[in-house]
Amino acid sequence: MIFSVTRVCARSLTVSVNVSNFKVGKAITFKNISLLQRSYSMSVPDPKFPTLLNSFNLQKKLNEEKNIRLLDCSWHLPTSGRNVQKEYEAAHIPGAILFNIDECADKNTSLPHMLPQPEKFESYVGKRGISNDTHVVVYDTSEIGMYSAQRAWWTFRVFGHEKVSILNGGFKKWEEDDYPVTSEVQKVIEEKFIAKFRAVLVQHYQDVENNLESNEYQVVDARSPGRFQGTEPEPRADIEPGRMPNAINMPFGQILDPETKAVKSQDELEKVTLLQYCTGVKIEL
Repeated sequence: MIFSVTRVCARSLTVSVNVSNFKVGKAITFKNISLLQRSYSMSVPDPKFPTLLNSFNLQKKLNEEKNIRLLDCSWHLPTSGRNVQKEYEAAHIPGAILFNIDECADKNTSLPHMLPQPEKFESYVGKRGISNDTHVVVYDTSEIGMYSAQRAWWTFRVFGHEKVSILNGGFKKWEEDDYPVTSEVQKVIEEKFIAKFRAVLVQHYQDVENNLESNEYQVVDARSPGRFQGTEPEPRADIEPGRMPNAINMPFGQILDPETKAVKSQDELEKVTLLQYCTGVKIEL
């Protein structure tokens, strides 16, 4: 799991959580609820660019809007046996361009898919026909509906782009809703994108390590309960089982409806562990 999205504490705020093993990467953490609310009150999504779009509304926007760019942001664990490039070439939503999370990354580190430098992000998305005025819609081809698209959504917001949405339920839901797919790869005209890095959305390794003593931040682990508890094997050989001390677990699968592949309703999300933690209300799941 690279990235997951949920609603946290304040009903109007959509919060991103980026969790990777403490030994090998970075993690998004939050100092406290007031800081969380203050940070995200500056970036509540514009109704014209909602965080989540269903298939019907995406097709409507594709029909009516000119400055919109679809990105296939699929990523799979190395053990999956899946090939993102080949799958994209075989079938994708018409007009979608492939966004490779491992390519749009910092190549000066051995750690996987770390954030790219601003200038690299500018070049990468510009070559995919994206400017600061483009409405970007991201999706992936995960069997569960949404797995890696949220990482791309967060990355755009880190670099100051608020006009970004996620296809709710992903490619699987799009197919189930009987909307068109194609193997045709669209050619795009390069655009100019100017990045504005938002440091409030990122914490560095040293910050998280210092937090082991200060407990100033709350770290959220979005992996499965088995991986969080260290009872399931890690998909990468160099990762030790277990979790960061004092982390809480909110498995990303809890926010998705297994039948529809889409994000659960607000009522269902209120039962998610992270909301339970933030509100201090004990809820039996």
